Amino acid sequence: MTNDNQNENFNEDQEVKSERNVMDSNTKSLMFGLLVLVGIIVIVGLLGIFALRPEPELIMGEVAVAEYRVANKVPGRIDTLYVQEGDRVRAGDTLAHINSPEVDAKMEQARAARTAATAQSNKAESGARRQQIAAAYEMWQKALVGVDIAKKSYDRVKQLYDKKVVSAQKFDEVEAQYKAAVATANAAKTQYDLALEGAQGEDKLAARALVAQASGAVQEVQSYIDARYLIAPCDGEVAEIYPKVTELVGTGSPVMSILDMRDMWFTFSVREDMLNELAVGTEVEVAIPALGGQTYKARVTYMRAMASYATWRATKINGQYDVKSFDLKLVPLEPIEGVRAGMTAIIR
Repeated sequence: MTNDNQNENFNEDQEVKSERNVMDSNTKSLMFGLLVLVGIIVIVGLLGIFALRPEPELIMGEVAVAEYRVANKVPGRIDTLYVQEGDRVRAGDTLAHINSPEVDAKMEQARAARTAATAQSNKAESGARRQQIAAAYEMWQKALVGVDIAKKSYDRVKQLYDKKVVSAQKFDEVEAQYKAAVATANAAKTQYDLALEGAQGEDKLAARALVAQASGAVQEVQSYIDARYLIAPCDGEVAEIYPKVTELVGTGSPVMSILDMRDMWFTFSVREDMLNELAVGTEVEVAIPALGGQTYKARVTYMRAMASYATWRATKINGQYDVKSFDLKLVPLEPIEGVRAGMTAIIR
């Protein structure tokens, strides 16, 4: 009996120990599960915090470069193109030549008009020819001879008239002939004086004015002839050539455009609720993804309200209104190597 009791007590002890071990194991599993659950909750909470955290606002814009359009003054046909798209040019370089026969014809007309005006002016300045002066002098001398003869006839007839030998009618005829001879002599003397003096001052002035007018016409046409060669207005790069060789172009038609890479800036369209940190004169960092995302300092130099409204956006809980967009211009503080027109620019 003693052995049986001992075995029973031993079995009971073993069962108690087994139950305790199971309880300890369950407790440890429960604690581990709780720890894992808490860890998962913490991780999910952290992820939620990072996921729900507002991302920094990105303002997208682009690089703009000053563009100059080279246009022609005279209509004509593209004769020669001395550059190609992408070529670098310097101010004063010849870009193209325009063939214009109409301008050549106008130059011939202008030169002919100047020649005629010059001849008239020379004639007015030089006065009458020697032959004309001599002829006027001879006519004057002939008139003087006629006056002398008419004077002698008048004197004889007058003596006879005084003696009542001739009639009054005969005396009147001789007297009229004498006066006519005197008038003819005076007219001949005036013609001779005019030949010696030459043209009047007004005539000379008018002739000089005609020469100046004709010379101005020649200079005007010459400017059109010079304008047939298109000249680069600045240093830059040929961006685009519009017509091809042999194509006709009208007056003022753009032939090509040149980009001045030294005159570049950034342009952005910004909502008005984001302008508080982008006032005129503010310096900001601008990133250019095409250049490896490198940032460059730029200053806001211009701000103008755009004509159209941006996409409607609620800005207040109890009051909503449309947010207008503004056009901003930012100028880099230093030259940027490798930048091209149209590249994307970003402000964070």
